[in-house]
Amino acid sequence: MAQLFPKTTLEQWRVLHAIVEHGGYAQAATALFRSQSSISYAVSRLQEQLGVTLLEPDGRRMKLTRVGHALLRDARPLLDATFRLEQRAHSLEQGWETKVRLAVDTLSPQWILQQALHDFANVCQQTAVQLFETSATEVVDLMAGAQVDMGIASSVPLGPPAEWLLNLDIVAVAAANHPLSDSHRALGAIDLKQHTQVVIRQTRFSPPNHSASDAVPLWIVGQLHTALDIVRSGIAYAWLPAHLVQGDLDKGSLRPLPLRNGQRRTVALHLLFTEDPPGPACHALANCLRHCVAQTHR
Repeated sequence: MAQLFPKTTLEQWRVLHAIVEHGGYAQAATALFRSQSSISYAVSRLQEQLGVTLLEPDGRRMKLTRVGHALLRDARPLLDATFRLEQRAHSLEQGWETKVRLAVDTLSPQWILQQALHDFANVCQQTAVQLFETSATEVVDLMAGAQVDMGIASSVPLGPPAEWLLNLDIVAVAAANHPLSDSHRALGAIDLKQHTQVVIRQTRFSPPNHSASDAVPLWIVGQLHTALDIVRSGIAYAWLPAHLVQGDLDKGSLRPLPLRNGQRRTVALHLLFTEDPPGPACHALANCLRHCVAQTHR
């Protein structure tokens, strides 16, 4: 008849791991808040059930035998999975969300977002993050339809709670070989109308006082980096986030346009929440974002 259940328990493997981790029976007993006799019995019983020797003395410490090392290595993923399961149960009991859906304006600096997600993973390993990277308009639409829990956008709707997160510096740039970059005088709207501009769909990148009635050659693209590649090629100029083009400006491959007005402008990014107040996981992720912004601007 096939054996239905394992002979050994996770608790026995946990005890073995503690002995190795802390260097002995007494130390493991202290770490696990148990008596030394119960620690000794757990390991003896484990070795008896397996029919192998798992530990051997090494001076005053205990070390794994070759077999013990191999078996504990296989057991560690099970111990880790059990620990994560217990953490998840605790998080659910505390009301932490199992998933946070975050919609992000494409203007958002990537290094801030990535660092915040990294920090959040350390704080809340049991909550998954579903990330949507899209336009400011789409972020607001997702928020309105309650399809996401949080948003970062340069547009602030009237409905969801919002708070200022950071200001972005937007700069008008063109390739070094673009005709506008060779100008030795301040440029105005008439000068710009003679050249193609690239804008990102549904963002606040159009220049001041720009409207559809203006006879301006215009390319509309869906991605920020697509616009940057087009500007780098010398085909068009654009208003782009300073953090995105700073490397090109430093190298001289892109140049800021010498505009009479509007060469630089500021766009504010805001944190948006579908629920007021947000859940504990949303609150934790928001704190990670705030902390990363604060660290960046020190």
